Amino acid sequence: MKDLTQGSITKNIIAMAVPIAAGMIFQTLYLLVDLYFVSALGEQSMAGVGTAGTLLFMIMALTQVLGVSTVALISQAVGKKEQEEANFVFNQSIVISFLAGLIVLLGGYMFAAAYISSITQDNQALNEGVIFLHWFLPGMALQFPMVAMASALRATGIVQPAMFVQVFTVVLNTILAPILIAGWGPGPALGVLGAGLASTISIIAGVGLLVLYFFKLEKYVAFNIAQWRPDLKLWWKMLDIGLPAGGEMLLMFVYFSAVYWLIQDFGATAQAGFSIGGRVMQSIFLPTMAIAFAVGPIVGQNFGAGDYARVKQTCYQGMLLCSGVMAVTTLLIQWQPEVLIAFFTNDAEALAVGAVFLQLISLNFVAQGIVFTASGVFQGLGNTRPALLSSLVRIGVFVPLALLVRYQPDFAINQVWYVSILSVTIQAVTSFVLVRREFKLKLADEESVVVDT
Repeated sequence: MKDLTQGSITKNIIAMAVPIAAGMIFQTLYLLVDLYFVSALGEQSMAGVGTAGTLLFMIMALTQVLGVSTVALISQAVGKKEQEEANFVFNQSIVISFLAGLIVLLGGYMFAAAYISSITQDNQALNEGVIFLHWFLPGMALQFPMVAMASALRATGIVQPAMFVQVFTVVLNTILAPILIAGWGPGPALGVLGAGLASTISIIAGVGLLVLYFFKLEKYVAFNIAQWRPDLKLWWKMLDIGLPAGGEMLLMFVYFSAVYWLIQDFGATAQAGFSIGGRVMQSIFLPTMAIAFAVGPIVGQNFGAGDYARVKQTCYQGMLLCSGVMAVTTLLIQWQPEVLIAFFTNDAEALAVGAVFLQLISLNFVAQGIVFTASGVFQGLGNTRPALLSSLVRIGVFVPLALLVRYQPDFAINQVWYVSILSVTIQAVTSFVLVRREFKLKLADEESVVVDT
């Protein structure tokens, strides 16, 4: 366990963010590896995997419910020096992860085809997406126990083990992808089936390594079957914290699904271009997301310890770091966005769509950094409703305006990106205002309680 209530806040953020970012980068790399080899199969395969991949936002939303509540409750328990409480929360999160994974697995197999058919009109893209998803679903289900274990470690200030596991899964996936997708070696070329299978095998291996770490090396929190009996009161508390955060990520799923629907008339090639641009954008966000992920447990431990000045300092230092990283990234993307897209496709139309998307969307990267940091602060405080409200504001602006331009006679795909820029800018302002409001309400209340007692 690492005490995050002591030392330089900036150094604590960076010390946690660097390995988190490394792990997230490697985690995203195996999606990009799949994307690279799938792109060689054709635009329909690319569009199919891209549309099916939007379900990752659904999975991320559900794992957010678990991960955010686990980080919030365990980090606050650590700040209060309550190890037994932290361990109980961890074991309850493991039980929830098993149940959630089973539900996702069954639901995915039942409704995958219906969902993908709702956002693409290309039959071949539909078939490719369903095949990919069926073989990736076991890996998606196993994300839940992986998130539960990684979140528990992050809440205690330990991030290196999860990073090393993610690196291992990427290396394994990088080895498996060309073998299973393209047929390198003695095996057959399985196409998109191989992409899903390679990811699933890699995640299985990653979960196994994390379990081994907890059995052999982890001392602060540990598996305890005696604590696996469901505690519905705690589950409700975790849902109360996690559901708004999950809803925040779910709205990202709504956003990407809406974009696929809005641009479907431009064909599978345009959807493929957006798929590439979207994946690249997610990769670009990783450093700022890592900072936000570091902010959460630091805020949580200091809030649990009653050091509210450090809570506020962590927020503003995190926003400053995120804004700086995103400003530099924006300048680089404005320079030559097509370089990143060209790595995945040589189709002129897909390249143009992806490059213009990146160039325009990068204009709100700084705003997105503020949003990420604010979400981390809300998670650490154990109240994620403001983050959900911020995301609702974004969707509330984006969807009506996007529908309005969609049905204009001169509708062009770039208009969707302009609407997105506006919506994220408004979301950033909303998030900042809500953070300040949360500080006035929650920290002021807590400070008055300390004075009174």
